Amino acid sequence: MSPPLKKLPIGIQTFREIITEGYTYVDKTSHALAMAEAGKYYFLSRPRRFGKSLFLDTLKELFEGSEELFRGLAIHDHWDWTRHHPVIRLDFAGGVVQSRAELDQAIRELLALNERRLGLACEAKSLAGCFAELIIRAHEASGERVVVLVDEYDKPILDNIDEPARAAELREGLKNLYSAMKAQDAHLQFVFMTGVTKFSKVSLFSGINQLKDLTLSSRFATVCGYTQTDLETTFGAHLAGVDWDQLKRWYNGYGFLGEPVYNPFDILLFISEDQQYRNYWFETGSPSFLIKLLKRRRAFLPDLEGVEASEEILDSFDIERIDPVTLLFQAGYLTIDYTRNPFGQLLFVLRVPNQEVRQALANQLADAYTGRLPSERLTWQKGLYAPLSQGDVPALIAAIRRLFAGIPWQNFRNNDLPEAEGYYASVLYAFFASLNAEIIPEDVSNHGQVDLTVKLADYIYVIEIKVRQRTSPGWSASAAREQTLQEGESGTRTGAPTTPPGSPSPPATNPALAQIRARDYSAKYRGLPGRGLFELGLVFDSQDRNLVQADWQALC
Repeated sequence: MSPPLKKLPIGIQTFREIITEGYTYVDKTSHALAMAEAGKYYFLSRPRRFGKSLFLDTLKELFEGSEELFRGLAIHDHWDWTRHHPVIRLDFAGGVVQSRAELDQAIRELLALNERRLGLACEAKSLAGCFAELIIRAHEASGERVVVLVDEYDKPILDNIDEPARAAELREGLKNLYSAMKAQDAHLQFVFMTGVTKFSKVSLFSGINQLKDLTLSSRFATVCGYTQTDLETTFGAHLAGVDWDQLKRWYNGYGFLGEPVYNPFDILLFISEDQQYRNYWFETGSPSFLIKLLKRRRAFLPDLEGVEASEEILDSFDIERIDPVTLLFQAGYLTIDYTRNPFGQLLFVLRVPNQEVRQALANQLADAYTGRLPSERLTWQKGLYAPLSQGDVPALIAAIRRLFAGIPWQNFRNNDLPEAEGYYASVLYAFFASLNAEIIPEDVSNHGQVDLTVKLADYIYVIEIKVRQRTSPGWSASAAREQTLQEGESGTRTGAPTTPPGSPSPPATNPALAQIRARDYSAKYRGLPGRGLFELGLVFDSQDRNLVQADWQALC
């Protein structure tokens, strides 16, 4: 008879409880030992729900010398258990502050909590003065240097990120607090700070610029998150019978210049919910500010697949100049695929981590870019999925028309979104991605690049998008619609090409399809066994704000 499965530590961030109550635990203590032996001041940025708080609590018990909790773990035989360091812990995860006064009060309460736990009292009136005094007194009282652990150091700022002036004021309050550590090196044994974002050194970190950032350290790439080995060993019995390839597609893929990892929250919920694939992590927090930022910056959403960034873009976050790529990466919606060094500068090629993030983020983006409710979005998704997965191009074109016809007109007031191809490509990208289609934006061939290549089921669609302005000479939206309606059902031209693949094609009245054919964008997909291939030219009108011309041809 197999032994009973260990309990899952869902929502438990207390190391002592996990060990003493018999919960499943993935041993991360080798990372703690490496950090303690190699340095003194550390910072780690990871997305939310990634195990940062549990690792920080593990450090607390380690430095306090709680040997009984570490028996059988990697660090036990390599640690000096005779030393017991006083630990000051500041945890900003709880509650929301909306002013400098509320932040100061929260800090005051955190310092008082540490005073009581350490049996000390500070006489300084200022918050930074009290923090510094607490460090000094703790060292004097114990004879051991002090360990400072700060959890979710940036949460007060992120909670107010959509109010830049307020966020900047809170940043200055935290900077004032953290700068108290700079002059206390003689009294400090170890400092570890965690958060979702890393603010630039010229702002929040200028007072503690000795911190070593582990965020992009390959040595510590798996300090948070579960590896494939962790799942196959520690959780092997819990995951009996799982489809490993499907599990990887859904929840693996977070890369920090080392072995890719799974989000722990996803895995624990997946096991507890009888191995149902759902958006467990994504549903715990809405990226509403990020979505608004992408829309306001008129971000070209297909660029999310394969965007490149330099180290300084990933490395720091500035309230006054928010780069969406920085926020997407630090929040966990993009991750590192690989690096390259084309001209002496290290570049990071980013990607969406996995299916959960891609589909859930696409749903959010689809709602934001169309201004409709999720229930309405579902109707459009079903309308697109059926023809897309069945190779029914006339029905697909009709579904695209219905989609754009349903977008409220007020979405286009006081902005020029419908003037640009990027808007229409972004909406289509969001919907196709939400259907779990494989999307290759700006798909490159030896003749150039096409706007979108979409793969779903047994079909490949090579799609070029154009936007015509009413001011174009000789252009008439109604004439274009009438022409395409005469040429085929729902504004399409049906049928196979009249010339062999690779031969010159006759001129087309649709400029989008003409470009596909002239530059032979689909050549690399011809002849693939068991795959239907379509070239699809879509022309939108900036005033109609809809598809006015759609022509296509089936190649195989």
